[in-house]
Amino acid sequence: MKMNKINRLLHTQHPIIQGGMVWCSGWRLASAVSEAGGLGLLGAGSMYPDILREHIRKCKKATGKPFGVNVPLMYPDIQQIMEILVEEKVPVVFTSAGNPKTWTGFLKEHGVTVGHVVSSTKFALKCEEAGVDLIVAEGFEAGGHNGREETTTMCLIPSIRQVTSLPLLAAGGIATGRSMLAAMALGADGVQMGTRFALTEESSAHENFKKICLSLEEGETKLLLKKLSPTRLITRSEFTKAVEEAEARGASSEELRILLGRGRAKKGMFEGNLEEGELEIGQVASQCRKLQSAREVIHEIITEYNLLLSEGFHSF
Repeated sequence: MKMNKINRLLHTQHPIIQGGMVWCSGWRLASAVSEAGGLGLLGAGSMYPDILREHIRKCKKATGKPFGVNVPLMYPDIQQIMEILVEEKVPVVFTSAGNPKTWTGFLKEHGVTVGHVVSSTKFALKCEEAGVDLIVAEGFEAGGHNGREETTTMCLIPSIRQVTSLPLLAAGGIATGRSMLAAMALGADGVQMGTRFALTEESSAHENFKKICLSLEEGETKLLLKKLSPTRLITRSEFTKAVEEAEARGASSEELRILLGRGRAKKGMFEGNLEEGELEIGQVASQCRKLQSAREVIHEIITEYNLLLSEGFHSF
């Protein structure tokens, strides 16, 4: 692939970024993705501050290449997290679930490259005003917590490209070289993938979780918990069925909050409890059928992307 905005900004070989997913994105996955030419991200959303520092240091030992950290801005220890990122000299930080103005200035003052995840053109413009270096546009197809707009990636990318010239990553529904090429044809400069990397050998997700995700058929994920925070879940679990039943009878946000409880995602994705756990994954899981290493995933995507170009597509 030719060098583009993302490669130059993030100092990567390929414009492929691994999503910073809770309970999946530890130092093994992040370092493996970076070593393979992409950009690995640690998922701070499931780490206490001291655990995050430990993962940052282990990631540094495992790779000499750039990596980053994804930080949900709703995090309760956000001040401490930001101080750790600066102290440990993390080169790249992707923020999400909050106002980018809050921490972008602080991070950039300390030499950090900053990206922010959005689900609409409105928030893309807020990113530009906040001074971020790049935007991640995440469509409705994505796993985990999702935007309330329910805009698909195919609609979101061209809409955001119309309103900003900032480097742009497409996220949600990206798992192949073909989908990466489609996203770039629509105006993206690269892609961020969560689901595909969650289902790799290096992912810290439980093997039970990986196994069920690799067996999913089309339509076996659903966006639920919209009264709290829209979340895409696997429909097979007893917990998901309980959520669907509660929402069907008009349960209040407080009732849903009680049903969700604490530690539900950890129980499902990290501990492997497929009945009582919260199982978050993207729609594109139904296209994933085998467990691979992060290096194999990136090689497969780039090979397919380049093959399609050589067969008559052109670089955008």
